[in-house]
Amino acid sequence: MADLPFHATAFLLLFARVGAVVMLLPAFSDDGMPGQIRLMLAIGMTLGLYGLLEGKVAAASADEAGLAATVIAEMLVGIAMGMIVRILFNAAAMAGGLISVQVGLSSTLIADASMGGQVPLLAKFITVAATVSCMAMGVHHLWIGMIVHSYDLLPVGHLPPGGDFAQLAIQATTRATGLALGMAAPLIVYGILFNVALGISARVAPTIQIFFIAQPLNILLGLTLFAGTLGVALSGFSEAMAGFMRTGWAF
Repeated sequence: MADLPFHATAFLLLFARVGAVVMLLPAFSDDGMPGQIRLMLAIGMTLGLYGLLEGKVAAASADEAGLAATVIAEMLVGIAMGMIVRILFNAAAMAGGLISVQVGLSSTLIADASMGGQVPLLAKFITVAATVSCMAMGVHHLWIGMIVHSYDLLPVGHLPPGGDFAQLAIQATTRATGLALGMAAPLIVYGILFNVALGISARVAPTIQIFFIAQPLNILLGLTLFAGTLGVALSGFSEAMAGFMRTGWAF
């Protein structure tokens, strides 16, 4: 019992970083998930990692005068790390939006709490499928490993290096954009070819409303191609996410 205040302080410092990361990680951070559940997940993960990381926060726990500043610094580190992962994961939603435009389903919207509004149906579908794919391939283990190894890169009590994290955010945004284009590439090529064919048909038969007639065919062919390429796209997305988690945190 004499060590209880020390352990409580160490747990608070650990929870500040771990909880901030968990609140922003894909699947765990959806606004559709009740806040109480997310809080319990953060507390449970902190408890699970406490025995492993207690030594990393022990020294900072003894500094009572700077405890408030240390907690704020830990929260900022966790928020920065979680946002980097979230930026990269948004590539799935970007790819879904591009695909929706190509197959003519961009006006079919559905509420998405994680994006803070309405998104195309296929964007929501790919986001959920990407989450399942990452979980199936064990990428969530790398998210946990990121938290553990962050204490070696960013010791407790040190503010996150703003310039390095800004550069990392730019790299993540660039990679997310390229990844989204790669996932949607087959449908983008299909959309170009289909619309060129429609344009030629409209010039050959100008009296026929070819764009309205061909729209059901566009949806059918587009969804067929989408179904055929989805597995490869999700595998590539999960591998890219795993590769970034392994190599993208060198400051």
